[in-house]
Amino acid sequence: GKKNTAPPPPPAPPAADTMSAVAAAPSTTDFVALKENSIFLDYRDNVCAGAQLAVANKLCADLEVPTPQAGGNVTKGYVGDLDVGSLKPHTDTYFQGDMCPVNVHWHLGTEHYSYGQYDENGNGPHGTAKRPEWANRDLAAAGEKVRGGFHCHHYDEKEEKFTKPYDWKYCTNMEVGETYEVHWPHSSVGDCGTVNQYQTPFYDGVFCNLSMEQFAAIAVDAQNIASNVGVHGQVFTVVNDEQYFYPDMMRGMIIDKQRNMGTDIHYYTGSTTGTSRSNEMCSQYAPITWQVDRQCHMISASSFDKLCHDMLLQRDDMKDDLYPHGSRELVMDSLVANNAADAESLAAAAAAAAAPAAEAAPEEAPAAEEAPATEEVAAEVARNGNLRA
Repeated sequence: GKKNTAPPPPPAPPAADTMSAVAAAPSTTDFVALKENSIFLDYRDNVCAGAQLAVANKLCADLEVPTPQAGGNVTKGYVGDLDVGSLKPHTDTYFQGDMCPVNVHWHLGTEHYSYGQYDENGNGPHGTAKRPEWANRDLAAAGEKVRGGFHCHHYDEKEEKFTKPYDWKYCTNMEVGETYEVHWPHSSVGDCGTVNQYQTPFYDGVFCNLSMEQFAAIAVDAQNIASNVGVHGQVFTVVNDEQYFYPDMMRGMIIDKQRNMGTDIHYYTGSTTGTSRSNEMCSQYAPITWQVDRQCHMISASSFDKLCHDMLLQRDDMKDDLYPHGSRELVMDSLVANNAADAESLAAAAAAAAAPAAEAAPEEAPAAEEAPATEEVAAEVARNGNLRA
Protein backbone atom coordinates (compact mmCIF):
# COMPACT_ATOMS: atom_id res chain seq x y z
CA GLY A 1 0.00 0.00 0.00
CA LYS A 2 0.84 3.65 -0.35
CA LYS A 3 2.54 5.25 2.52
CA ASN A 4 1.16 8.44 3.95
CA THR A 5 3.98 11.00 3.84
CA ALA A 6 3.77 14.47 5.21
CA PRO A 7 4.35 17.29 2.70
CA PRO A 8 7.70 19.08 3.00
CA PRO A 9 7.62 22.11 5.24
CA PRO A 10 7.30 25.49 3.47
CA PRO A 11 10.53 27.45 3.05
CA ALA A 12 11.34 29.75 5.89
CA PRO A 13 10.46 33.38 5.17
CA PRO A 14 13.42 35.69 4.63
CA ALA A 15 14.66 37.51 7.62
CA ALA A 16 12.96 40.82 8.31
CA ASP A 17 16.15 42.77 7.84
CA THR A 18 16.65 41.15 4.40
CA MET A 19 13.11 42.11 3.29
CA SER A 20 13.53 45.68 4.41
CA ALA A 21 16.86 45.91 2.60
CA VAL A 22 15.29 44.68 -0.66
CA ALA A 23 12.38 47.07 -0.33
CA ALA A 24 14.69 49.99 0.30
CA ALA A 25 17.10 49.21 -2.54
CA PRO A 26 16.52 51.53 -5.51
CA SER A 27 16.45 50.24 -9.07
CA THR A 28 19.95 50.25 -10.52
CA THR A 29 19.03 49.59 -14.16
CA ASP A 30 20.92 51.99 -16.41
CA PHE A 31 18.42 52.43 -19.24
CA VAL A 32 20.68 54.79 -21.17
CA ALA A 33 23.39 52.12 -21.26
CA LEU A 34 20.91 49.60 -22.67
CA LYS A 35 20.46 51.81 -25.73
CA GLU A 36 23.83 50.74 -27.17
CA ASN A 37 22.72 47.19 -27.96
CA SER A 38 19.04 47.82 -28.66
CA ILE A 39 17.84 46.71 -32.09
CA PHE A 40 15.26 49.50 -31.98
CA LEU A 41 17.67 52.36 -31.29
CA ASP A 42 20.44 51.75 -33.82
CA TYR A 43 21.41 55.21 -35.06
CA ARG A 44 22.27 53.73 -38.47
CA ASP A 45 18.52 53.25 -39.03
CA ASN A 46 17.81 56.96 -38.51
CA VAL A 47 16.12 58.03 -41.75
CA CYS A 48 16.25 61.72 -40.73
CA ALA A 49 20.03 61.93 -40.28
CA GLY A 50 21.44 64.69 -42.49
CA ALA A 51 18.01 65.86 -43.67
CA GLN A 52 18.74 69.50 -42.81
CA LEU A 53 18.41 71.76 -45.84
CA ALA A 54 21.30 74.20 -46.01
CA VAL A 55 19.95 77.75 -45.90
CA ALA A 56 22.71 80.16 -44.90
CA ASN A 57 22.26 83.26 -42.76
CA LYS A 58 22.34 86.49 -44.72
CA LEU A 59 22.95 90.13 -43.90
CA CYS A 60 19.54 91.60 -43.14
CA ALA A 61 20.35 94.67 -45.22
CA ASP A 62 21.02 92.47 -48.28
CA LEU A 63 17.65 90.74 -48.22
CA GLU A 64 15.47 91.90 -51.11
CA VAL A 65 12.41 90.93 -49.11
CA PRO A 66 13.13 91.01 -45.35
CA THR A 67 12.14 87.81 -43.59
CA PRO A 68 10.48 88.17 -40.16
CA GLN A 69 12.84 87.27 -37.34
CA ALA A 70 12.60 85.82 -33.81
CA GLY A 71 12.77 86.17 -30.85
CA GLY A 72 10.90 89.36 -30.44
CA ASN A 73 8.87 91.23 -27.88
CA VAL A 74 5.81 89.20 -26.82
CA THR A 75 4.41 91.66 -24.29
CA LYS A 76 0.65 92.03 -24.52
CA GLY A 77 -0.18 94.82 -26.95
CA TYR A 78 3.12 94.71 -28.82
CA VAL A 79 3.11 94.50 -32.62
CA GLY A 80 6.23 94.55 -34.81
CA ASP A 81 6.89 96.99 -37.66
CA LEU A 82 7.67 94.56 -40.50
CA ASP A 83 4.73 94.46 -42.90
CA VAL A 84 4.17 90.82 -43.86
CA GLY A 85 0.93 91.38 -45.74
CA SER A 86 -1.63 88.62 -45.35
CA LEU A 87 0.83 86.16 -43.74
CA LYS A 88 -0.62 84.69 -40.56
CA PRO A 89 0.79 82.48 -37.81
CA HIS A 90 -0.74 79.07 -37.15
CA THR A 91 -3.04 79.77 -34.20
CA ASP A 92 -4.60 76.34 -33.71
CA THR A 93 -2.72 73.69 -31.78
CA TYR A 94 0.18 72.25 -33.75
CA PHE A 95 -1.47 68.86 -33.44
CA GLN A 96 -4.45 70.20 -35.36
CA GLY A 97 -2.05 71.29 -38.09
CA ASP A 98 -0.60 67.75 -38.38
CA MET A 99 2.66 68.93 -36.79
CA CYS A 100 4.60 66.99 -34.18
CA PRO A 101 7.52 68.01 -31.94
CA VAL A 102 10.82 66.99 -33.54
CA ASN A 103 13.26 68.32 -30.95
CA VAL A 104 13.54 70.09 -27.62
CA HIS A 105 16.33 72.46 -26.57
CA TRP A 106 16.72 75.54 -24.40
CA HIS A 107 18.57 78.84 -24.12
CA LEU A 108 20.33 80.55 -21.23
CA GLY A 109 18.02 83.36 -20.21
CA THR A 110 15.29 84.29 -22.66
CA GLU A 111 15.43 85.27 -26.30
CA HIS A 112 11.93 86.70 -26.14
CA TYR A 113 10.90 89.64 -23.96
CA SER A 114 7.71 89.80 -21.88
CA TYR A 115 7.50 92.91 -19.73
CA GLY A 116 6.84 92.08 -16.09
CA GLN A 117 7.57 88.39 -16.62
CA TYR A 118 11.02 88.03 -18.23
CA ASP A 119 12.77 91.29 -18.90
CA GLU A 120 15.60 93.59 -17.75
CA ASN A 121 14.03 93.75 -14.26
CA GLY A 122 14.33 90.00 -13.67
CA ASN A 123 17.15 88.32 -11.81
CA GLY A 124 19.16 85.14 -11.42
CA PRO A 125 22.47 83.88 -10.04
CA HIS A 126 24.30 86.06 -12.57
CA GLY A 127 21.87 88.93 -13.04
CA THR A 128 19.96 89.59 -16.27
CA ALA A 129 20.31 91.32 -19.63
CA LYS A 130 19.85 95.07 -19.74
CA ARG A 131 17.03 96.87 -21.48
CA PRO A 132 18.12 97.40 -25.10
CA GLU A 133 19.80 100.61 -26.11
CA TRP A 134 18.35 99.50 -29.13
CA ALA A 135 18.58 95.88 -28.20
CA ASN A 136 22.17 94.76 -27.87
CA ARG A 137 22.55 92.42 -24.94
CA ASP A 138 25.68 92.34 -22.86
CA LEU A 139 27.48 89.06 -22.50
CA ALA A 140 26.49 87.04 -19.48
CA ALA A 141 28.50 87.40 -16.28
CA ALA A 142 32.25 86.91 -16.51
CA GLY A 143 33.16 83.30 -17.04
CA GLU A 144 30.04 82.38 -18.96
CA LYS A 145 30.70 80.83 -22.37
CA VAL A 146 27.33 81.63 -23.90
CA ARG A 147 25.38 84.86 -24.13
CA GLY A 148 22.55 85.06 -21.66
CA GLY A 149 19.15 86.65 -22.19
CA PHE A 150 16.50 88.20 -19.98
CA HIS A 151 15.40 86.67 -16.69
CA CYS A 152 12.24 85.97 -14.74
CA HIS A 153 11.29 87.68 -11.48
CA HIS A 154 11.07 84.57 -9.27
CA TYR A 155 14.70 84.35 -8.11
CA ASP A 156 15.32 85.13 -4.43
CA GLU A 157 18.79 84.38 -3.07
CA LYS A 158 17.33 84.15 0.44
CA GLU A 159 15.18 81.14 -0.47
CA GLU A 160 16.94 77.78 -0.50
CA LYS A 161 15.04 76.41 -3.49
CA PHE A 162 16.78 79.00 -5.70
CA THR A 163 20.29 78.39 -4.37
CA LYS A 164 20.57 74.76 -3.17
CA PRO A 165 22.72 72.86 -5.70
CA TYR A 166 21.18 69.94 -7.57
CA ASP A 167 23.07 66.76 -8.46
CA TRP A 168 22.63 66.78 -12.24
CA LYS A 169 22.94 63.31 -13.76
CA TYR A 170 21.97 63.88 -17.39
CA CYS A 171 21.82 67.62 -18.21
CA THR A 172 25.06 69.60 -18.30
CA ASN A 173 26.02 73.22 -17.51
CA MET A 174 22.71 73.79 -15.75
CA GLU A 175 22.20 75.83 -12.60
CA VAL A 176 19.47 76.12 -9.99
CA GLY A 177 17.98 79.62 -9.93
CA GLU A 178 18.67 80.28 -13.61
CA THR A 179 16.08 81.17 -16.23
CA TYR A 180 15.85 79.09 -19.39
CA GLU A 181 13.68 79.48 -22.47
CA VAL A 182 12.66 76.06 -23.79
CA HIS A 183 11.88 75.56 -27.49
CA TRP A 184 10.00 72.67 -29.05
CA PRO A 185 10.29 72.85 -32.88
CA HIS A 186 7.34 71.23 -34.67
CA SER A 187 6.97 70.12 -38.27
CA SER A 188 4.37 68.47 -40.50
CA VAL A 189 7.12 66.69 -42.45
CA GLY A 190 8.92 65.27 -39.45
CA ASP A 191 8.93 61.51 -39.00
CA CYS A 192 5.96 61.87 -36.67
CA GLY A 193 4.92 58.93 -34.52
CA THR A 194 8.05 56.88 -35.22
CA VAL A 195 11.32 56.19 -33.42
CA ASN A 196 12.90 58.87 -35.64
CA GLN A 197 10.63 61.69 -34.47
CA TYR A 198 13.13 63.51 -32.24
CA GLN A 199 16.33 64.79 -33.82
CA THR A 200 19.46 66.80 -33.07
CA PRO A 201 20.06 69.12 -34.79
CA PHE A 202 16.38 70.01 -34.91
CA TYR A 203 16.64 70.87 -38.62
CA ASP A 204 16.97 67.14 -39.36
CA GLY A 205 13.59 66.62 -37.73
CA VAL A 206 11.95 69.64 -39.35
CA PHE A 207 13.00 68.62 -42.89
CA CYS A 208 13.04 64.83 -42.45
CA ASN A 209 10.62 64.00 -45.26
CA LEU A 210 11.21 67.00 -47.52
CA SER A 211 13.67 67.42 -50.37
CA MET A 212 15.16 70.74 -51.43
CA GLU A 213 13.09 70.60 -54.62
CA GLN A 214 9.89 70.10 -52.65
CA PHE A 215 10.86 72.85 -50.23
CA ALA A 216 11.53 75.30 -53.09
CA ALA A 217 8.10 74.58 -54.57
CA ILE A 218 6.35 74.98 -51.22
CA ALA A 219 8.28 78.14 -50.30
CA VAL A 220 6.79 80.03 -53.25
CA ASP A 221 3.92 80.78 -50.87
CA ALA A 222 5.33 81.80 -47.48
CA GLN A 223 2.08 80.81 -45.78
CA ASN A 224 2.89 77.18 -46.56
CA ILE A 225 5.95 77.41 -44.34
CA ALA A 226 4.20 79.22 -41.48
CA SER A 227 1.39 76.65 -41.57
CA ASN A 228 3.69 73.63 -41.47
CA VAL A 229 6.60 74.58 -39.22
CA GLY A 230 6.21 76.06 -35.74
CA VAL A 231 7.87 76.37 -32.36
CA HIS A 232 6.54 76.29 -28.83
CA GLY A 233 8.40 78.66 -26.48
CA GLN A 234 8.03 78.51 -22.70
CA VAL A 235 10.15 80.10 -19.97
CA PHE A 236 11.14 78.59 -16.63
CA THR A 237 13.13 79.42 -13.53
CA VAL A 238 14.75 76.24 -12.21
CA VAL A 239 14.22 75.46 -8.52
CA ASN A 240 15.45 72.69 -6.27
CA ASP A 241 11.98 71.87 -5.00
CA GLU A 242 10.13 68.68 -5.95
CA GLN A 243 6.74 70.38 -5.63
CA TYR A 244 7.52 71.67 -9.12
CA PHE A 245 8.37 68.29 -10.66
CA TYR A 246 6.83 67.63 -14.08
CA PRO A 247 7.67 64.23 -15.61
CA ASP A 248 7.27 64.80 -19.35
CA MET A 249 8.81 67.88 -20.95
CA MET A 250 9.51 66.06 -24.23
CA ARG A 251 6.13 66.51 -25.89
CA GLY A 252 5.85 70.29 -25.97
CA MET A 253 4.74 73.28 -23.95
CA ILE A 254 3.20 72.46 -20.57
CA ILE A 255 -0.48 73.42 -20.68
CA ASP A 256 -2.25 73.61 -17.33
CA LYS A 257 -5.11 76.10 -17.11
CA GLN A 258 -5.30 75.82 -13.33
CA ARG A 259 -1.75 77.14 -13.07
CA ASN A 260 -1.93 79.57 -15.98
CA MET A 261 0.61 77.58 -17.95
CA GLY A 262 0.42 77.65 -21.72
CA THR A 263 -2.72 79.80 -21.69
CA ASP A 264 -1.43 83.34 -22.30
CA ILE A 265 0.06 82.78 -25.75
CA HIS A 266 1.58 85.28 -28.16
CA TYR A 267 1.38 84.11 -31.78
CA TYR A 268 3.53 85.56 -34.57
CA THR A 269 5.70 84.53 -37.51
CA GLY A 270 9.46 84.66 -37.15
CA SER A 271 12.57 82.62 -37.81
CA THR A 272 15.01 80.27 -36.18
CA THR A 273 17.10 81.87 -33.43
CA GLY A 274 20.48 81.39 -31.73
CA THR A 275 23.63 83.47 -31.41
CA SER A 276 24.66 83.15 -35.07
CA ARG A 277 21.83 85.60 -35.84
CA SER A 278 21.51 89.22 -34.79
CA ASN A 279 19.95 92.48 -35.91
CA GLU A 280 22.52 92.57 -38.70
CA MET A 281 22.65 88.87 -39.63
CA CYS A 282 19.25 87.36 -40.39
CA SER A 283 18.07 83.76 -40.42
CA GLN A 284 16.52 82.67 -43.70
CA TYR A 285 14.72 79.76 -42.06
CA ALA A 286 11.52 81.79 -42.12
CA PRO A 287 8.67 82.52 -41.83
CA ILE A 288 7.78 79.95 -39.19
CA THR A 289 5.06 80.18 -36.55
CA TRP A 290 5.95 80.98 -32.97
CA GLN A 291 3.60 80.27 -30.06
CA VAL A 292 5.20 81.77 -26.96
CA ASP A 293 3.91 81.64 -23.38
CA ARG A 294 4.09 85.19 -22.01
CA GLN A 295 4.27 83.96 -18.42
CA CYS A 296 7.31 82.64 -16.55
CA HIS A 297 6.96 79.49 -14.46
CA MET A 298 8.98 77.63 -11.86
CA ILE A 299 10.04 74.05 -12.65
CA SER A 300 12.14 71.61 -10.64
CA ALA A 301 15.71 70.79 -11.62
CA SER A 302 14.64 67.13 -11.58
CA SER A 303 12.12 67.90 -14.35
CA PHE A 304 14.93 69.08 -16.62
CA ASP A 305 17.13 66.13 -15.64
CA LYS A 306 14.28 63.74 -16.47
CA LEU A 307 13.94 65.50 -19.83
CA CYS A 308 17.65 65.02 -20.54
CA HIS A 309 17.31 61.35 -19.58
CA ASP A 310 14.44 60.97 -22.05
CA MET A 311 16.45 62.72 -24.76
CA LEU A 312 19.28 60.23 -24.30
CA LEU A 313 16.84 57.38 -24.95
CA GLN A 314 15.93 58.53 -28.47
CA ARG A 315 17.26 56.75 -31.54
CA ASP A 316 19.12 59.88 -32.62
CA ASP A 317 22.00 61.15 -30.51
CA MET A 318 20.67 64.27 -28.77
CA LYS A 319 23.65 64.92 -26.51
CA ASP A 320 24.32 68.27 -28.23
CA ASP A 321 21.06 69.59 -26.79
CA LEU A 322 21.60 68.56 -23.17
CA TYR A 323 22.94 71.99 -22.21
CA PRO A 324 21.66 75.57 -22.56
CA HIS A 325 22.43 77.33 -25.82
CA GLY A 326 23.22 81.03 -26.09
CA SER A 327 20.45 83.59 -26.58
CA ARG A 328 20.06 85.75 -29.66
CA GLU A 329 19.85 89.47 -29.03
CA LEU A 330 16.30 90.80 -28.92
CA VAL A 331 15.07 91.39 -32.46
CA MET A 332 14.43 95.03 -33.33
CA ASP A 333 10.96 96.25 -34.27
CA SER A 334 11.74 96.63 -37.98
CA LEU A 335 12.45 92.89 -38.24
CA VAL A 336 9.46 91.68 -36.20
CA ALA A 337 6.30 90.74 -38.13
CA ASN A 338 3.23 92.92 -37.70
CA ASN A 339 0.88 89.90 -37.43
CA ALA A 340 0.92 89.29 -33.66
CA ALA A 341 -2.16 87.65 -32.20
CA ASP A 342 -3.37 86.27 -28.89
CA ALA A 343 -6.52 84.70 -27.48
CA GLU A 344 -8.27 88.05 -27.07
CA SER A 345 -7.53 89.32 -30.56
CA LEU A 346 -8.52 85.98 -32.08
CA ALA A 347 -11.80 85.99 -30.14
CA ALA A 348 -12.51 89.54 -31.24
CA ALA A 349 -11.82 88.64 -34.87
CA ALA A 350 -14.10 85.60 -34.63
CA ALA A 351 -16.87 87.69 -33.08
CA ALA A 352 -16.54 90.29 -35.82
CA ALA A 353 -16.72 87.62 -38.50
CA ALA A 354 -19.83 86.14 -36.90
CA ALA A 355 -21.63 89.47 -36.61
CA PRO A 356 -24.30 90.32 -39.23
CA ALA A 357 -22.85 91.97 -42.30
CA ALA A 358 -25.11 94.95 -41.84
CA GLU A 359 -26.84 96.15 -38.73
CA ALA A 360 -28.98 99.22 -38.18
CA ALA A 361 -27.15 101.81 -36.18
CA PRO A 362 -28.73 102.65 -32.80
CA GLU A 363 -30.47 105.98 -32.53
CA GLU A 364 -28.21 107.07 -29.74
CA ALA A 365 -24.91 105.57 -28.78
CA PRO A 366 -24.70 104.54 -25.12
CA ALA A 367 -22.50 106.62 -22.88
CA ALA A 368 -18.97 105.35 -22.66
CA GLU A 369 -18.30 103.53 -19.43
CA GLU A 370 -15.19 104.14 -17.41
CA ALA A 371 -12.54 101.54 -18.25
CA PRO A 372 -11.99 99.10 -15.43
CA ALA A 373 -8.74 99.30 -13.50
CA THR A 374 -7.55 96.00 -14.96
CA GLU A 375 -7.61 97.49 -18.48
CA GLU A 376 -5.60 100.48 -17.26
CA VAL A 377 -3.00 98.12 -15.77
CA ALA A 378 -2.85 96.11 -19.00
CA ALA A 379 -2.37 99.29 -21.02
CA GLU A 380 0.45 100.39 -18.72
CA VAL A 381 2.15 97.02 -19.09
CA ALA A 382 1.87 97.29 -22.87
CA ARG A 383 3.41 100.76 -22.82
CA ASN A 384 6.33 99.65 -20.65
CA GLY A 385 6.80 96.53 -22.75
CA ASN A 386 6.97 98.61 -25.94
CA LEU A 387 10.68 99.02 -26.44
CA ARG A 388 10.08 102.01 -28.66
CA ALA A 389 8.62 104.00 -25.75
